[in-house]
Amino acid sequence: MNKSELIAVLSEKENLTEKRATEIINLIFAEFSRTLKNGGRIEIREFGSFSVRDYGSYEGRNPKTGEKAPVGAKRLPFFKVGMELKELVNK
Repeated sequence: MNKSELIAVLSEKENLTEKRATEIINLIFAEFSRTLKNGGRIEIREFGSFSVRDYGSYEGRNPKTGEKAPVGAKRLPFFKVGMELKELVNK
């Protein structure tokens, strides 16, 4: 499912215009992004949680040339699946 499909489902199930459904989905994604950018955590019961993990710098390798290359420290979003979703997928 992509964002457009999610908007279409929300619009149909809740009898909203596509414009209103788009505004709602965009608001949710914007708040999720803002929360993660500020180092927060998002927990959706029965689904999972999103957080940000810090990764230190390391020495990588250019796959084309094989030369060593420094890779800087970074922060990346991380998703941990909830137990209920895990069980549902494994049934």
